[in-house]
Amino acid sequence: EYPLHRHVSGLTSSLRTSSAEAFLPTSVDLANGLRRPRQKPAILRKISAAQQLSASEVVTHLGQTVVLASGTLSVLLHCEAVGNPKPTISWAKNGEEVKYNDRMLLQPDDSLQILAPVEADVGFYACNASNALGSDSVSIAVTLAGKPLIKASRATVINTESPAVTVDIGSTVKTIQRANVTISCQVAGVPEAEVTWFKNKVKLSSAHHLHDGLLLIANVSLSDQGLYSCKAANLHGEVTESSQLLVLEPPQPLPYLEELTAVLSSSGTSTHSVLTSPSGTKMTISPGSSVLIGCAVDGHPTPNITWLYSGEPLSVRHHLLAAGRILQILNISDAPDGEFSCLAQNEAGSLMQKTSLAIQEYLWSVDKLVACSASCGHKGVQLPQLRCLLDGAEVNISHCKEKPKPALQPIACNRRDCPSRWMVTSWSPCTRSCGGGIQMRRVTCQRLTAKGSSVPMSNEACAQVSKHPVDTQSCNRQPCVEWVASSWSQCNGPCIGPRLAVQHRQVFCQTKDGTTVSSDQCSALPRPLSTQNCWSDICGVHWRVSLWTVCTATCGNYGFQSRRVDCVHVRTNKPVLEHHCSWRPRPANWQRCNITPCENGTLLRGGAAVQQRAEGISRAISQKCSSGPC
Repeated sequence: EYPLHRHVSGLTSSLRTSSAEAFLPTSVDLANGLRRPRQKPAILRKISAAQQLSASEVVTHLGQTVVLASGTLSVLLHCEAVGNPKPTISWAKNGEEVKYNDRMLLQPDDSLQILAPVEADVGFYACNASNALGSDSVSIAVTLAGKPLIKASRATVINTESPAVTVDIGSTVKTIQRANVTISCQVAGVPEAEVTWFKNKVKLSSAHHLHDGLLLIANVSLSDQGLYSCKAANLHGEVTESSQLLVLEPPQPLPYLEELTAVLSSSGTSTHSVLTSPSGTKMTISPGSSVLIGCAVDGHPTPNITWLYSGEPLSVRHHLLAAGRILQILNISDAPDGEFSCLAQNEAGSLMQKTSLAIQEYLWSVDKLVACSASCGHKGVQLPQLRCLLDGAEVNISHCKEKPKPALQPIACNRRDCPSRWMVTSWSPCTRSCGGGIQMRRVTCQRLTAKGSSVPMSNEACAQVSKHPVDTQSCNRQPCVEWVASSWSQCNGPCIGPRLAVQHRQVFCQTKDGTTVSSDQCSALPRPLSTQNCWSDICGVHWRVSLWTVCTATCGNYGFQSRRVDCVHVRTNKPVLEHHCSWRPRPANWQRCNITPCENGTLLRGGAAVQQRAEGISRAISQKCSSGPC
């Protein structure tokens, strides 16, 4: 049984009458209480043209438009739904759950009542009915003074699979190419509003329109991207809502990468390049070289690229170029071989491409033998030739230094008796060191056997093979020479100190018989000095001093004494001019003496006059003695 709504404020309205029974399935018998079959929720709709319901207390079914007037005190939105199990009813305004309060009331029969409606209550109210089998939703518009109202959404819809997608105006739509996109612009207003569509602010022709405010964009391509706007207008005003359409293109592989060519041209000759692919590429790299791995993909929006190694994020020690589209690995010797992959992702999907790097390995090779160390006898051996190979080609042996060397086993070769040959000893010492001498050695004919023994042979046996070597030769044939020096010259030069004058002599090279030869022939001998310092006669001087005279005073500050200072020759002891001794410090020829206080003026009994006289004499003597002998 479906009870009627209680009237608001004691008033009744013909719009409040429920007609749920008219929508019940014919198989349901309410009177007999028969068990109803399981059924998805279905909200009962009252379809009618848009009309203004302006009573002070309004009760309305879903599917109609409520226009708030200045005298409207209450609006009751009635929602009836059938289903088994019984559906749960909830309300939303403009896509957001209604928050109930003392003005926004949920009635026991799940109707929504708005008391003292204000402008902020304007919008689309949706009644949602749901049970375990599904859900249903119907909206009703509440507008102010009949102004147009558009049901808008602020959702972002991303479609990467479906061939068709429908959204409310106001949504941001991101979809794959070739999908059909329908934008719904549900409008309410009294009188009914006229709908106009725009793309990037340019009015669209009616060919794009469908009925009931729907805009169909069929077989979407990149050229369809843009801002689509729906404008609703009637006598009371107009309103506009817009949706942004973005066309997605999942990452797709490209056959080439222009940036890789540019980077490769600026790199060294040891840099190689390879492109990843969905099926995987392979490249063999020599140690020590560098490699550029390109991730050639395209998509819209531009895919973000993440590099992986063996399925794990790549370490930061590698370099990324060209906005992450190129992976640069320097010195491949430091990087393990394995699978590198790039994951390209955008909102339309993802693409994994990969490549495998194999590092060529330096290897020791012992596949060749060196020449035998002897042509006969018992010591001939051959060793395997140790070579360093890279991909079958021989390289510098230093590349294999970190590889353990294989064991080399010598192989005996040419183990047979040698032909007779001359054997010689070392030369004896020369009989003379110069002037020509002789030295000798022993020459014999012998044969070395395969067992290593030496058998003497006749000289005739060796003479058939080669000429008899010489056993005597001359040696040290260079002439015998020596350094000869003349007498020292006179000691010359001014005397500025002891042994600072200079004297010279001639030094030359000559043979034992007195013949002068080039100095180069005596270069092996120590060469005598040709210049030396000496002491000239003028340097033989010194300062001579006499004894100090008696002090001129026994106390006081004016006593002095003097002595004679002369420059005399060491050998003759006679005075010479003082400048000959100037290179030696000159001794003092006067000094003060008896500088002690006098008691009761005993020294200067003549009083002040005697004192002044003494001072004058002292100054005069001091001046005279400072410039020469006193």
